[in-house]
Amino acid sequence: MTESTPSEARAHAEGIALARAARRGDTLAMQDLLGLLTPYVARICTPIALCGGPDATQEALVVVFRSLRSLREPEALYGWVRAIAVREAVRIARRDARDRPAELTELPERGDPQLGADIRDVLARLAPEHRAVLVLRDIEGLDEQAAAALLDVPTGTVKSRLHRARASFRRAWSA
Repeated sequence: MTESTPSEARAHAEGIALARAARRGDTLAMQDLLGLLTPYVARICTPIALCGGPDATQEALVVVFRSLRSLREPEALYGWVRAIAVREAVRIARRDARDRPAELTELPERGDPQLGADIRDVLARLAPEHRAVLVLRDIEGLDEQAAAALLDVPTGTVKSRLHRARASFRRAWSA
């Protein structure tokens, strides 16, 4: 994982303190905790669930709200929330994929002035499982073992999904 800035470290410590208070039944602490976690959860859910990112973020926060008392170690808050966010984002992405499947051959022309839209479009054409692996490895900075544990799959599966995801992204991008 990447090194955190002092402000990120303060937010992390604040989240742990709020989680402790919320577990004791402090409703204001729960509200503050959910507000603090929202950008973190959205940062994970959006690249995986794409257009369903807001739904996945909301669903993940609902799970956090309902399950916070089951969190044994408040120090593990962010890892626990990450696991919930990835699971909900993949679930929402799968749901959305059933509604509108995408083909890797339908890409905008290379050199399109809307580069961000091109990247999003290429990501949209990947399977949710591949987007999840890309986010965990290339954005969140997790190693294969940590990503495998989070996704509840063998390390070899993470490696093969990552290889396929990167190859599909490269192929689609250079088309």
